[in-house]
Amino acid sequence: MAEINKTAGRVPVQNTAWQNIVKYFKYKWTEIKKARAYYLFILPYGLIFTTFIVIPVVVSVVLSFTAFNMIQNPRWIFIDNYYQLFMVDDLFLTALKNTLVFSVITGPIGYLMCLGFAWLINEMPPKVRAVMTLLFYAPAISGNSFVIFTFLFSADEYGFLNSRLLNWGFITEAVPWLKAEQTIPACVIVVILWMSLGTGFLSLIAGLQSVDRQLYEAGAIDGIKNRWQELWYITLPSMKQHLMFAAVMTITSSFGMGSMITSLVGFPSPNYAAHTIVHHLEDYGNLRFEMGYASAIATMLFLLMVGCNQVIQKLLRKVGT
Repeated sequence: MAEINKTAGRVPVQNTAWQNIVKYFKYKWTEIKKARAYYLFILPYGLIFTTFIVIPVVVSVVLSFTAFNMIQNPRWIFIDNYYQLFMVDDLFLTALKNTLVFSVITGPIGYLMCLGFAWLINEMPPKVRAVMTLLFYAPAISGNSFVIFTFLFSADEYGFLNSRLLNWGFITEAVPWLKAEQTIPACVIVVILWMSLGTGFLSLIAGLQSVDRQLYEAGAIDGIKNRWQELWYITLPSMKQHLMFAAVMTITSSFGMGSMITSLVGFPSPNYAAHTIVHHLEDYGNLRFEMGYASAIATMLFLLMVGCNQVIQKLLRKVGT
């Protein structure tokens, strides 16, 4: 034969990519039917989460590519809103810088504070532990905690901080802590740290309570010499999920402290010293009703928080490895 049949003797390939996809979904559907009772239990939450979280996020992302003023129909403008944000809107860049500064400082420090206080409180007797947990958690659930700091940072000489510094001779005249551009960021950081002991703090206490005590006995036999080694080699690896949850809640929540900052220094803050992305979003969404542009701001904040979340997960996966 002049030509050789190159396909002779070959076995036809039956498992194509499409067939593999079909088999995968059939397998998943079979698994879902086996566990249908579990899915029925989470169905109400799934519906609520989809309705009030997933759908609004998707709609916001779509609106970010439009010009929409809530009166006229949305008009497609592609990436003009994002070009405006980064190339024209200098105030957004200021808000982005302030947000990153506040988050980078208060997020990790707040998380370490949660872990440190949770560890110390966990060593206390049960009744004392319950009282101390409530005292540390109270600022996070109280909506008027900023009132304390309004008095503490009062601009006159009768304010708590000014009066003490004047009496001790550190200053010669009262400092307008919440009105001066130079002092506002430091005051805001202090208040954010004060209110950082929230849900993540409770999660860490619960994680510390769930560690098997027999592990400490086994560690002592294996050569654990002090409490620091005990914390690093036994406690932290045993509560990875709690550490992850607390980190996500504490660090990402530092991106959304807009209302507290507004209550403390007003809106807008003097020379935009504490202007954050949340403030920029409220400005264009609640005051100007430029919903397309506000959706672009919200999308950037969402991406920033998701990116931060991914970094946190990668770092915490190394704990105990």
